Amino acid sequence: MESETDPYSLRALLQWQIDCGADEAILDAPVDRYALEAKPPPPVPAMPGAAEAVPESPVSAAGPDPVAEARLMADAAQDLPALAAAIAAFPHCELQKGARSMVFADGQAEARLMIVGEAPGREEDRIGRPFVGQAGQLLDRMLAAIGMARDAARPEDAVYITNVLPWRPPGNRTPEPAEIAMMLPFLERHVALAKPDILVLMGNTPCQAILGRTGITRIRGQWTEALGIPVLPMFHPAYLLRQPLAKREAWADLLALKSRLMTGAST
Repeated sequence: MESETDPYSLRALLQWQIDCGADEAILDAPVDRYALEAKPPPPVPAMPGAAEAVPESPVSAAGPDPVAEARLMADAAQDLPALAAAIAAFPHCELQKGARSMVFADGQAEARLMIVGEAPGREEDRIGRPFVGQAGQLLDRMLAAIGMARDAARPEDAVYITNVLPWRPPGNRTPEPAEIAMMLPFLERHVALAKPDILVLMGNTPCQAILGRTGITRIRGQWTEALGIPVLPMFHPAYLLRQPLAKREAWADLLALKSRLMTGAST
């Protein structure tokens, strides 16, 4: 039998303890490591002449507010050409980078009736005018049925047309809430400068922007007021192309619009 003081046996026992995780010798008294205070790291000496670092404020780190900047730019525009230039110079709407042209407005700016649509489509983006595609052609026929046109000579018979967004969204997708919010100050200023007697909102997007409501099938044909003038929500002509049966309701709305124009917008 081998002796307990055999150096090979002692080395084997030591190796066994190391393999079990014992990596230091046992002290004479136990140490409560939970009671030990953590030593703070030593301070880094400041370089001579170095300025004290000031953390950036959350506002400056987040960058400018697009809606606030749009409000300032829109309020500074004193006429429609200045407003169009302000919209073209607005740097925060990413749609501008992918659009072919900015679609500002069409028709007679002195018209009593102003129509607001959603955003330009492919044809509108190509030509640079609102409502010139299939939906625009249907709109022209709808207006002609009540004796109105965008190129009419008299303001009583003329129409002025614009959109919530002046640039085409990719793939004609629905405008996002952030896009609507940042372009809304320009739209409100557009209405203020055009001074129409009646505002027609065609589709959910302009209703969301101006009225803060959606659900065009429920609110169409219901007169309300916004921006200080009477407002009539109506179906967008593109919806009528997809749902021809809804033309009956659209015709009723056109007759109500014509009656309001003939009797006075304030009645």
